[in-house]
Amino acid sequence: MSCPQTPAGRSHITHTCWGAPNVGRWSYRKSVAESRVEVRRSKRRKRTVTAYLDGDALVVLIPARMSRAEEEHWVAEMQRKLLRGESRRRSPARESDAALLLRCSELNEKYLNGRSVPTSVRWVRPMRTRWASCTPTEGTIRISERLRDAPAWVLDYVLVHELAHLRVAAHNAQFWSLVRKYPRTERAIGYLEGLSAAAGLNLSLDDD
Repeated sequence: MSCPQTPAGRSHITHTCWGAPNVGRWSYRKSVAESRVEVRRSKRRKRTVTAYLDGDALVVLIPARMSRAEEEHWVAEMQRKLLRGESRRRSPARESDAALLLRCSELNEKYLNGRSVPTSVRWVRPMRTRWASCTPTEGTIRISERLRDAPAWVLDYVLVHELAHLRVAAHNAQFWSLVRKYPRTERAIGYLEGLSAAAGLNLSLDDD
């Protein structure tokens, strides 16, 4: 069996490790961020583990002789490193409350027809169960410090979500029709769910 090659042009990470007896190929769905994980084993691969993103899947290439326990370890390690890489692509809005407000203004114009204008948007200390919160009657939005290092597209989703609450308080069909004008809504939801699970937290946007 030939060793699977990492597709050209895709970012990937490689590690060297030691294998142990266990042969086969299997795949499963394990959500860290939004990615489906697919494990591919190769008899020609001796001590290296490589991972790359392919669409909605995180593909992990491992030696065929690697044990199940080692496989689980390296899958988790590859997920962690790729998430860290994504986190480096952070939003300028992380810099200050003023930058956060400016980004809200841009997103409001782009996705909500300029009809969701907050009175204030600010970073706050991590909340116990929420990524962010909104008080529609006051027009205020609060974003958890936990999101400062999130990828820009994830923070954008959270901001659009909260801006939509300025027009519709409930999580009803009208609300979601507004939120889903942001094209990466589903992927961002998956990312936040995975990030929350990986950190052992129970955070959501559904309690605001």
